[in-house]
Amino acid sequence: MGRGIWWAFLVFVWVITGLVLYYWWKQQGEGETRESPPVATQPAPQATEPGIRYPIEKAQPQAQEGEAPLPPLNEGDQAVEDSLAAAIGRDSVAAFLNTTGFIRRVVATVDNLPRKKAPQRLWFVKPTAGRFVTTGESDNARLSPDNYRRYTPFVRLVEAADTGKVVALYVRFYPLFQQAYMELGHPKGYFNDRLVEVIDHLLATPDVAEPIKLAHPWVMYEFADPELEALSAGQKILIRIGSENAARLKAKLRDIRRLVAARPMAQ
Repeated sequence: MGRGIWWAFLVFVWVITGLVLYYWWKQQGEGETRESPPVATQPAPQATEPGIRYPIEKAQPQAQEGEAPLPPLNEGDQAVEDSLAAAIGRDSVAAFLNTTGFIRRVVATVDNLPRKKAPQRLWFVKPTAGRFVTTGESDNARLSPDNYRRYTPFVRLVEAADTGKVVALYVRFYPLFQQAYMELGHPKGYFNDRLVEVIDHLLATPDVAEPIKLAHPWVMYEFADPELEALSAGQKILIRIGSENAARLKAKLRDIRRLVAARPMAQ
């Protein structure tokens, strides 16, 4: 009788635990269907942030007289999409960008690029069409030039975009970027400083001789060179798109940095 009661108690605990986990999972799943702010993949530091190094007010003149006021962050998608369409074309916006929650996506993407993981579900850029392409057998696999060409249309769009116009849009909507950055877990941080820091991090991506050897220990390919595999998510993206595409994107990043980091405050 004692053993029977003991097993009944274990079954009861197991059932209750299963119900709790089920309802927690259901609530989590329902929450993901709503538009919720993206979050960083690692906890944000809680230490006091340093003073502002690159004040955005120094990057461009103030908004022109008569310009419409900014919408609230949660209601800004249409205004942002219209502004992007005016800058790079509505077809390009539809083809390459995730405009739902765009400002929060930009902030989350930028903040995650120097980390080990930068989840695609948070990106403001749509995943590149086509499949990851390699050459050689699995034990001697290398990145294929065909894989690099998958990214060429996006690189051409970035190159063709007027850097001044793009930065002007960034400056205009900057209060919303700053609000999203604070909500992400940086209440004392300054998003433009983080942007410049991440640009510098990406520009420091090493140039790698091609073809690049891969390893296939699990389902996903990895860089065979452990030093390359240890790089951040953003640096590995620049390597994965090929040296020519990376050089062209780095040139645009330097142009953007020159404008958003103009006339930094004296230390």
